[in-house]
Amino acid sequence: MATRSIKMKKSEDQKIISIISDFNIVPLSGHLKNKLKHPKFVIETAPYGQVYQSLARSSDSWLDIVWTLPERILPGFNKALQCVQVKHEDILTEVDDFAESLIRASTQKYIFVAAWHLPVSKGYGILDWQDGLGLSSLLTKCNLRLSAKISAHNNIFMLPAHSWMEGIKQPISKKLWYATKVPYVSDVFEAAAESIQQSVYAINGKSRRLIIVDLDNTLWGGVLGETGWQGVRLGGHDHVGEAFKDFQLALKALSNRGVQLAISSKNDEAVAMEAIENHPEMVLKKEDFAGWRINWNDKAANIAELVNEINLGFESIVFIDDNPAERGRVSDALHEVLVPEWPKDPAMYVETLHSLCCFDTSTITNEDRVRTAMYVSERNRQSIKQNVGSNDDWLRKLGTSVTALPVNSNNISRVTQIFNKTNQLNLSTRRLSEQEIISWGDQETRSMMAISVSDQFGDMGLVGIVSVEVSDAKGRLIDFILSCRVMGRRVEEMLIYLAVSELKKLGAKTMEVVYKPTNRNRPTLRVLEEAKLEKTGAQKFGVNFELGYGKPEFVELNFVSE
Repeated sequence: MATRSIKMKKSEDQKIISIISDFNIVPLSGHLKNKLKHPKFVIETAPYGQVYQSLARSSDSWLDIVWTLPERILPGFNKALQCVQVKHEDILTEVDDFAESLIRASTQKYIFVAAWHLPVSKGYGILDWQDGLGLSSLLTKCNLRLSAKISAHNNIFMLPAHSWMEGIKQPISKKLWYATKVPYVSDVFEAAAESIQQSVYAINGKSRRLIIVDLDNTLWGGVLGETGWQGVRLGGHDHVGEAFKDFQLALKALSNRGVQLAISSKNDEAVAMEAIENHPEMVLKKEDFAGWRINWNDKAANIAELVNEINLGFESIVFIDDNPAERGRVSDALHEVLVPEWPKDPAMYVETLHSLCCFDTSTITNEDRVRTAMYVSERNRQSIKQNVGSNDDWLRKLGTSVTALPVNSNNISRVTQIFNKTNQLNLSTRRLSEQEIISWGDQETRSMMAISVSDQFGDMGLVGIVSVEVSDAKGRLIDFILSCRVMGRRVEEMLIYLAVSELKKLGAKTMEVVYKPTNRNRPTLRVLEEAKLEKTGAQKFGVNFELGYGKPEFVELNFVSE
């Protein structure tokens, strides 16, 4: 990967990241180059000091990173920095102008903008937080104003630049500034690059989505089999117990953001579940876990079973265990699972969890917040499946309902998330920003529908996308995306039926389906092969509308027009 001129054109499949700044940003470029090693990422630096010009200039970048100094981008703040009396509202107007330049530049790309950090200055001392006077008060207003202005645009994100300075004794170097126009020491750029790396992974759908935890000396102190649940250290008037409880609270907070939790522990399941349900200081209860394997089997094998049950890839998993031997076993057997080194001191557990920085997402939807409840419902579905005679009987009992909705402002965040996070059942695996989705669907020859699914156990939320396109009476299925948690109940066939129905409305006589293979979407090919489509090529399928495509049994289809 190389640092290049911003004028170069991107090649196919490359994602250009342009860094725009009003100071010498070359050190960040170097650190980011070391972090983002995939060849599809190409890093460019805009001309030094030309922030507004670079934002106004059209480019092929996938992402713009904008990092400015408040005293250089906001003339009024520079005056305030000299303790000149200024009207804060005038400076906020300058913030508005900067925000508008970001919004105009964000039409077909993502933008990261670093929040402003107060330069080395004592300002007004004891009065520095006084409203209408202090620099600290003013800069906070500026950051809040910028955040408010861009918040309606889901492809612009503010990054916490202040956190890049934390723990560094002297993050700002005047000596470097005078010599090279670089305001920060190398450690700041290293921290910034790591933060940006995780943010890039987030918008690229690469965040970790499941934490699998051990129990003994991980969720609580002590060995359950030796002490019983009454004897484990958890909460209470005990500094060790308090640390374990805080760790559970931190995990619960991640769960509330949409990160799932599961258990892999060498214990007796009945005894462990009794502890989870009965200990008065347990923060995490049975319903907080998407699944568990509590037995005496190999943990790597247990984790493989859990991943298969929850329908996630290994690259989505983090495994936390206090035992280095168990960590080593899982790391060796399951290379894509993130197995962090774990401290011996439980007082460091929360800090270590927060340092992982792999759970960021570009959106948080209602589906994220209730996902654990969805997994609990799925366990109930599978329980019924084990007690009925045939698959058809199970499908009949489920009463599955598919609802097709137009893509609109109410669901665009979730639709964007599905585009960029779904891998296994995804026909084209194209990744689109919110604006790209809106632009693509804004043509009369195209149709895009969001798909939600429910059954007698509850609403599984918005879980899929179908998009089609017609040209000269020839239709094509463009996007066929579905969450793996609803696979295997004829929803897949219903989506194909829906695509055919939409293409008929657009005047098509046939539908072509082209499968674009990746190393993760093999299930899509299996679905197409089993969906009673005509095989027209090695990776091509079709439907002749004169022959028709039957509506699948046991699934109801509903339409919502607005």
